[in-house]
Amino acid sequence: MPIFLKIVTPERIVYEDTVDSVTLMTETGEVTILPNHVPLVSNLRAGEVRLKKNGEESHLVASTGFLEVRPGNQVVILADTAERAEELELEKIEEAKERARKFLTETRHKDDVAFADAAVHLERELARYHVAIKRRKSHKN
Repeated sequence: MPIFLKIVTPERIVYEDTVDSVTLMTETGEVTILPNHVPLVSNLRAGEVRLKKNGEESHLVASTGFLEVRPGNQVVILADTAERAEELELEKIEEAKERARKFLTETRHKDDVAFADAAVHLERELARYHVAIKRRKSHKN
């Protein structure tokens, strides 16, 4: 019995299809959703989203947001940002990651809100980087 998964950002629907499982990061750790999972609502952390369908695994990356597991094998991910692995450009991510690191260093002793924002932005860029590197390695094999 497949899971109907929908990943939505404010800009677009990133993914909408059935899957066998979905694994992602929540504030309490990594969670794998399988068919007939109990209903659940959780905050997301920036990280990789792994989807399995028909023995194939695909990767996405999502930032902060919410996960809802509904009765009837429905999963909805509402994320601030989400991208499929094939949409990620490693060079641009590396530049954004360095900008985020610099901003984090600059705000460390100035403003708690700016520092927290910089930390979240860096976490997002590191998650994007991880998925982009994983995709690059899998295409070389």
